[in-house]
Amino acid sequence: MGMDEHFLLTVFDKNNFSPEDLSLILAQYERVEFSKNDLLISEGRIANYYFFLEEGFARSISLDLEGNDITTNFFGTCDIVIDWHSFFLKVNCRENIQAITPCVAWKISFENFMKLFKIEAFREVGRTRLVNSFFELKNHSVSIISDPAKERYLQVLRTKPEIINHVPLKQIATYLGITDTSLSRIRKEIMESNS
Repeated sequence: MGMDEHFLLTVFDKNNFSPEDLSLILAQYERVEFSKNDLLISEGRIANYYFFLEEGFARSISLDLEGNDITTNFFGTCDIVIDWHSFFLKVNCRENIQAITPCVAWKISFENFMKLFKIEAFREVGRTRLVNSFFELKNHSVSIISDPAKERYLQVLRTKPEIINHVPLKQIATYLGITDTSLSRIRKEIMESNS
């Protein structure tokens, strides 16, 4: 087992797997690197891979009806970068997933992923990640409708604090559904109330 695979051993808690199962799991993943602005997953194509992000930050992007670039999600260390719908149902992606910074990731193909489905603990890890991802997206979509902009920003600070330091403010603003100016005002208010 190479040092390169140390990250995967943290993603898949080795205590949950037999040495044989762990060896089979590690063999299905391939280490890949992306430069800033590279696409991990492309709109209009079927997503045949998903990725575990070891280093760096990425985002999913949709274009609105006016052609504006809207960030719909952020990904950081240990996150799974996937278009669930495309990966499992073999339909074209409706979004791009782009590296915000240089990234190191571990990719697995759908075929190799299915090889691992016979391992019960692997299925459980996958199910947990799917459910957590669903709830995160659901909470964000409800928050855009129901919560004041300041509360949405504070929620990002609580749940994804590293994003604030590594992602352009314009991208954070579109994720929150507000303008850059509104985000600057909110950040100023928070800084003033903390001083």
